[in-house]
Amino acid sequence: MRTKIIAVGVALAMVAGGCGSEREGAGSTDGSSAPAKGFAADSLIGVALPSKTSENWVLAGGLFTAGLQEAGFQGDVQYAGASTTVADQQAQITAMITKGAKVIVIGATDAAQLSTQVAQAKQSGAVIIAYDRLITNTPDVDYYIAFDNFKVGQLQGQALLDGMKAKKATGPWTIELFSGSPDDNNSGVFFNGAMEVLKPAIASGDVVVGSGQTDVKQTATQGWKAENAQSRMDALLTSTYGSKTLDGVLSPNDTLARAIITSVKGAGKPVPVVTGQDSEVESVKSIMLGEQYSTINKDTRKLVTETINMVKTLQTGAEPEVNDTKSYDNGKKVVPAYLLPPVIVTKATAAEAYADDPKLAPLTK
Repeated sequence: MRTKIIAVGVALAMVAGGCGSEREGAGSTDGSSAPAKGFAADSLIGVALPSKTSENWVLAGGLFTAGLQEAGFQGDVQYAGASTTVADQQAQITAMITKGAKVIVIGATDAAQLSTQVAQAKQSGAVIIAYDRLITNTPDVDYYIAFDNFKVGQLQGQALLDGMKAKKATGPWTIELFSGSPDDNNSGVFFNGAMEVLKPAIASGDVVVGSGQTDVKQTATQGWKAENAQSRMDALLTSTYGSKTLDGVLSPNDTLARAIITSVKGAGKPVPVVTGQDSEVESVKSIMLGEQYSTINKDTRKLVTETINMVKTLQTGAEPEVNDTKSYDNGKKVVPAYLLPPVIVTKATAAEAYADDPKLAPLTK
């Protein structure tokens, strides 16, 4: 059982364990109007994505551009700049409203700073779909589509335990914890999913966090930047691991995993079990070489396809399919969600996991 969270932007200092659902809210304060019912088949569809911080965001832009065109829509796909502010994305959403977008798909740069633009979009009659990252503190989000990110964290936590046990049959195992950027709502969801799995082992003494840093704020990696993760890992190795062995590291994604491994190798220490996410090419190579232990396959092709299917359904005036209507409380409403299942990938399972992926399948031979 899992503790309740209200996903409100940076306020992601969530606590794993307890009872209830990690993502469930007590109810909706939804004050928004119902989504628009139908629009022209060649309407403008806006897609506002964050900066290109991972391979999957880069891939998503191209897939949306091609997929919307194939479906007969006019697509306006924009990326936020590399700045640390959300101003680029706010301006892009405002421009999409001005152009008359009927649906705006948003991969939020900062989950808690888009409420004004989302409200303006709703007032214009647009339907708002939060893509991959839940938008918080607004009743004006109509749908959320993503992989099950709490499950992602659970899979990462279990992979960390499994990998350490495979290398050393009995504990205690010493680990360090990393989480994502505090302005990304998913960061706390990943972390709490992992901690639901890891907390019992920590409580029993089978797993020890060497630095004692177990809070999501202590473990955060601003901007999901590799250099920030590497710098923190450098500091942890210096402060805590002079003679102590590091058995494992919970890394929330592949970019940070590789930075953590670079840090450990640079210090001349054995590479611990390191988790990841996103199935990035360099991390799949690393897994096949026996360095990074695991990643999560969240096939961006499937997520974009399902998002465009949602847009197609809205165009006809029908209600799109959702499969979770109680778990994603954004602080103002419970947002109806369509969740796809994530898949854990290790060296042993990579060939099967990527069998139909033309980019990754050759790497597993």
